Amino acid sequence: MKKSYGVLIAGLVAAIIISNACSFIRDGRNLEKLRHSVLRLHILANSDSEYDQNLKLMVRDALLGADFFGESESLEDAENTARENLTQIIETAEGVLSENGCDMPVSAEIEDIYFDERVYGDITMPAGTYRALRINIGSAQGHNWWCVMYPPLCIPAACEADDDKQCEENFFDEKELDIMYKPQKYQVRFAVWDMIKSIKDD
Repeated sequence: MKKSYGVLIAGLVAAIIISNACSFIRDGRNLEKLRHSVLRLHILANSDSEYDQNLKLMVRDALLGADFFGESESLEDAENTARENLTQIIETAEGVLSENGCDMPVSAEIEDIYFDERVYGDITMPAGTYRALRINIGSAQGHNWWCVMYPPLCIPAACEADDDKQCEENFFDEKELDIMYKPQKYQVRFAVWDMIKSIKDD
């Protein structure tokens, strides 16, 4: 009887471990899916001076107002649109600087960038590496401004629009939304996931 009881307990413990392992892997895959489903806009100011930070915000407003990014239907589409408009994006940014008596150069590229965890209105984007359109103003040594370009979450943030979750709900699935709205629930799991992933990649 005791032996049967011990086997039962061992079986339950094994089931719990397997269940947790499956849940851990599932959450990790959902994290990777989220990281690979967005294109971020990242604008770096020349410096942290008030003048340079104000220029950064004026460049931001001009780029978002120009609607370079269109109504992309996928991450690939958004990235291609951004790449096709790189010259115009640079010219628009430099035009803003010129209008404000500044002749600093501007560069732009699409690349993989590591971001710390960032809060964006009611959502939190987990830390990690994301595709991003990076705009460098001058020496690009100042604090940056960022948002999610695809799905199109930038404009509501820049214009301080009414809180409307419709956009997020249209583009992200239920699990991704849970990750973004309840980040504390996943912090330890994601930290462990990234640690294991980094060891594996090495």
